[in-house]
Amino acid sequence: MLPPDALLSSCGSAELADLLSGAPLQAMRKGDTLLRQGDRGDTLLILMAGAARISMVATNGREIILDYAEPGTVLGEIALLDGGERTASVVATRDGQYLTLTAAAFEAFVARHPAMAWRLLREMARRLRQANSTIESDRAFASGPRLARFLQRLMQSNKADPTVRLELSQTELSMFAGISRENVNRQLAAWSDAGIVELDQGRVRVLDHSILSEIAAAAE
Repeated sequence: MLPPDALLSSCGSAELADLLSGAPLQAMRKGDTLLRQGDRGDTLLILMAGAARISMVATNGREIILDYAEPGTVLGEIALLDGGERTASVVATRDGQYLTLTAAAFEAFVARHPAMAWRLLREMARRLRQANSTIESDRAFASGPRLARFLQRLMQSNKADPTVRLELSQTELSMFAGISRENVNRQLAAWSDAGIVELDQGRVRVLDHSILSEIAAAAE
């Protein structure tokens, strides 16, 4: 079941069949590196099942987690389209499957289905908007609202579940939100005491979505 905003969610059965015919389906195991920052980008991946972490290493050597990919996410399109190097690495966080498309195969598929190009542009625009939001958050928000906003981002695919367990360690969460682990620990401990979240062996379970939303909006 693809998320409603996934690139492939609006594809018809004929389009999906055409895409699958030119893209081998490959299995991935948790911990597998699907794309590596700095490598030449001559393929595009589409995550079909499982999950993956997208990250980059900054010039100071610090790893920055950019996003977490769900089924339907297109990966590696920047390097494939501009012929440059991979701008980020992608590592599987759960077992799953993905499609691999070469530049030639993807170009031929888009030529046969022009609407696909528009969907890809919309997906890239969404990522740019998300990146701008991240920059805004880093500059303008205190650590509490910033952490709340990032928790909300991670929960977007689980809106129907009133209690969401986020499969992220506190170290991963600090790398994703751009906040020191000490500040993350301090903030989560305070939220745990207030009944907003529950901490379980380094994992976070959100209990009160409404309060978290109020905290996220506090700096707006």
